[in-house]
Amino acid sequence: MATNDVAVRFNTVSFEYRKDKPILDEVSFALRQGSKFTIMGQNGAGKSTILNLITGSLKPNEGSIFVEPSLVIAYAKQVIPREDMELTTREFFEKCFTGAALLKASNGKGKIYDIDRRIDAVLEIVNLKGDHEKKIQKYSGGQQARLLLASALIQDPDLLILDEPTNNLDQEGIGHLITYLMGYEKTCIVISHDANFLNCFTDGVLYLDVFTKKIHQHIGDYFTVMEEIAEQIKKEERKNAQYEKEIIANKEKANFFANKGGKMRLVARKMRNKAEEMEESKVAVRKEDKAIRHFEIPAQEGLSGEIINISSLTVMKNYEPTEKKVKVSLKKNQHLLLSGPNGIGKTTLLESLAEGTAIGAHIAEGVKVGYYRQDFSNLDFEKTVFETLSSVMKGEDEELLRSTAAGFLLTKETVYAKIGSLSEGQKGLVAFARLMLEEPGLLILDEPTNHINFRHLPIIAKALDNYQGAMILVSHVPEFVEQIRMDERLDLEG
Repeated sequence: MATNDVAVRFNTVSFEYRKDKPILDEVSFALRQGSKFTIMGQNGAGKSTILNLITGSLKPNEGSIFVEPSLVIAYAKQVIPREDMELTTREFFEKCFTGAALLKASNGKGKIYDIDRRIDAVLEIVNLKGDHEKKIQKYSGGQQARLLLASALIQDPDLLILDEPTNNLDQEGIGHLITYLMGYEKTCIVISHDANFLNCFTDGVLYLDVFTKKIHQHIGDYFTVMEEIAEQIKKEERKNAQYEKEIIANKEKANFFANKGGKMRLVARKMRNKAEEMEESKVAVRKEDKAIRHFEIPAQEGLSGEIINISSLTVMKNYEPTEKKVKVSLKKNQHLLLSGPNGIGKTTLLESLAEGTAIGAHIAEGVKVGYYRQDFSNLDFEKTVFETLSSVMKGEDEELLRSTAAGFLLTKETVYAKIGSLSEGQKGLVAFARLMLEEPGLLILDEPTNHINFRHLPIIAKALDNYQGAMILVSHVPEFVEQIRMDERLDLEG
């Protein structure tokens, strides 16, 4: 492969945040310019770390990384940084231009020409109407997802990096993104747990094995690669099974000949050597990502009668707040699906319900509300996982806390890490662990599939399906919703 065809190359790259936390171990791969690849791996395995190594914000401990120097790189991260929430739309987009992107946009003069025109052009691509003076925090979660994508596109990148770009997007938004990426002729690297989305445009997969810290590169569309990985695992397991059978046979023969004494001991030694050689020849089978343990969210004890009543709410129509009369009444073991496009007011409604400030809604006295917020801002990022979980428990039961955490793949090390240091996927697992220990009477969930490994989703869906309290769910993932019993549906657009 000629160097000028390569966009990114890793040469025996190793990286660790500290001595006891390796992420990559002598990883090598290369991506051609114009290719579209997805990075796969378990929550917390280090997928976002790879992207930060490519952009140069992290440096490898060993090995080297080549990125074609002439490339303008734009990186749309999973969430907008907290410090940017107070920026206006214009300030947010101006901040995107640094380095090569600024040089390109200003013709080398340091000033971005036609910034307002550029903003309008990229907002049209992501199907979002934006006021240039509007603060970022005033946009809904789905609208912020579109802003993240637009912030990358406005830089006119040669290498587009997208970290979970479909999070918070409704089906229309995902459709727009797919159409754009299918026509995108430059290099693109994506992290996503949305299999159908990935299969529309990817050329291959970089599979980060959380156990070996290696990356396996596969060529082909997403579903083909998944079949290839599954078949390869089966072959490796069959080969190892055959080796194991022969190893046992040789050890048995070695023991038999050793007991004969004399020259037979030499034969026994050869048998043992052969068994040791076979042990070394066994293939390091790629382990499947672990799924979280099956769990239940216990409902608050003593629930009876009407838990929540909603008679009116506010929706956004033509970017103006409008009151909408509704009739919603939920009792114990009743589930409501709340739907509507990005920006109509779903998250605002859920937040006001969770805080008890929603006008036109009444939650019965004494009902404990469990709130899964899509941006995890109701978690204290300065607290550890241990502190976060223990704060909602009825008493001090460290064994229960640790057992619950382990069920959500939160290791001994992770339990004492600050929430802010975790990956977005791990924050989601902490949020579910907290709900499990909280035992709410009213469960409010805003896009609970965001950032979560696809292997966990059926287990989460089953837990929600079995939940015995009142539940309000917002999700733009039909395959997830189909697995959960819904007694009522409220479409804010209808």
